[in-house]
Amino acid sequence: MARIVLTVVIIVLLSISLGCQQADSGRGRLISSQDTTAIGGSINISQAGETDIVEQIAINRRAYQQGLELLIRYYTKTGNNMKLNWAKEELMSLDSIPQYKYIIEAEILDSNLRASTSIPEADDLYMDALKLEDEARVFLIGKNSDKLRETLDKYDRLIRSYPTSDKIDDAAFNAGVIYEYFQDYSIALLYFERAYQWDPETPYPARFRSARILDKRLHRNAEALELYREALNTEGKYGKRRIWNEYAEERIRALYKIEGENN
Repeated sequence: MARIVLTVVIIVLLSISLGCQQADSGRGRLISSQDTTAIGGSINISQAGETDIVEQIAINRRAYQQGLELLIRYYTKTGNNMKLNWAKEELMSLDSIPQYKYIIEAEILDSNLRASTSIPEADDLYMDALKLEDEARVFLIGKNSDKLRETLDKYDRLIRSYPTSDKIDDAAFNAGVIYEYFQDYSIALLYFERAYQWDPETPYPARFRSARILDKRLHRNAEALELYREALNTEGKYGKRRIWNEYAEERIRALYKIEGENN
């Protein structure tokens, strides 16, 4: 048990230190408070891949929680109030430890997928995700983060289970918007990129939003400049993109000036 506790503490400290250096908050990858499912089995560490290790972490998390719950029942039954309080305090402290979903579907799946086939099951899953995302909006307060994470799970499940569905670009774009809300900018960028890679004629402003993240959040000016121009020539042809077109043209002029000053 001591080794497990030490491992958890190390993971938390690493997460905090890395978080100070990254452009992403990680909030979109936190496991929902409703999600306590463990998966997988024991692994050979020397031959394990990312998925194997992540599955083992899920097992260990759940086993740790279940162990504390067993202790609480035991100490309740035996009347050992001192140790009962210890176990309850330790169990409560688990809620304050961030737990992340390390496998990102848009990172795993090929950029050459095409959103091409109408699949009823995928359509239903997409509509469920839209409904849940709508429920996540809390009037005058903001958004329900747990519901947004559940929505991300549905979008990811759609992408993973139906990679040829004509809804994968829709799911990727919507997921990108949620990740941007969570300030997970690198992840949002990846999902926006997948949206226009999987459907080059996507009606969504995926290139515009990718360019804005590259420009404003990641400060990758040259890439942003190129993508702004590409967005104007593709998504910008839609009449409803007038505001995006104006924004892109303004940022192109600004970035040209910055690049010129740097040179």
